[in-house]
Amino acid sequence: MVTSEAGRRAEYAAATRQAILLAARALFVERGYFDTRVQDIARAARVAAPTVYAAVGGKSGVLRTLIEDGVRAAEAGGIYERIAAQTDPGALLRMLVDGTRSEFELWSPIMRQAIAAAPQDAGIRETVGAAHDSLRRGLRATAARLAELGALRAEVTVDEAADVLWYFLGNASYFTLTDDCHWPLDRSADWLHRCLSAALLGT
Repeated sequence: MVTSEAGRRAEYAAATRQAILLAARALFVERGYFDTRVQDIARAARVAAPTVYAAVGGKSGVLRTLIEDGVRAAEAGGIYERIAAQTDPGALLRMLVDGTRSEFELWSPIMRQAIAAAPQDAGIRETVGAAHDSLRRGLRATAARLAELGALRAEVTVDEAADVLWYFLGNASYFTLTDDCHWPLDRSADWLHRCLSAALLGT
């Protein structure tokens, strides 16, 4: 009975947390981080405002949790195993570009809010940095795999290849192409793939 009651409480807490995160994500995208209040999140999630603080630590905590959950989901998706399993350099780059394209499409609305809030919130700034570090680890693993396959251009080291991958596949490049240049995301990804192939792969 005690175990059953504890299980129900845990399920309720998890459902409440998820409702808060979903409500906050929608509000951040619709209104922006700075124009969203904890009371707005609580109302949309149908909980009391103190529950938001207790579950995820307030507005800043909600945004950090959204990003951290996204990073954990990406890292738990077997990306390193898929990188190691690839034997075709072109297919590896295509897989990487397609993966970053999908992640950008899913997470760019939240990353926009986080990047805007980061200068004023050390916790969010640290979380954005951790998200970037996670991506860079995956990019370096890709660079190392390309080197193992003997696919890198002769003059390109693993460290340089990792930096080139970050330059082309970090959020900044996608934001520039889609926001500033108004390119569709598919066109952006195809162009990035062509640039990376030319910059990294030997003939």
